[in-house]
Amino acid sequence: MSYRLHIDIPIPDTDLEAAQSRAGEILSTMITKGTPQAMDILHDNYGVEQINYRLGHDDDRQRSNYFEINKNGHANNKKSVIMLTKT
Repeated sequence: MSYRLHIDIPIPDTDLEAAQSRAGEILSTMITKGTPQAMDILHDNYGVEQINYRLGHDDDRQRSNYFEINKNGHANNKKSVIMLTKT
């Protein structure tokens, strides 16, 4: 059995498109504005090959990912993935 690091960042927007945009900006900031070697450190020192994430909603009892909405307007239940490779 292994453990997982879960990071919970509240998104105050109530509109789905605004929440998707804000969450995307936060992810982008975390990935691109951190130390230039941050992804290499995660990959090389800790063996992290991918980062899974999703945009959830507090009132949704399922683990929906509101980054992935199908043509019927339903949220996917699979996490989105960032693959880490050595730069």
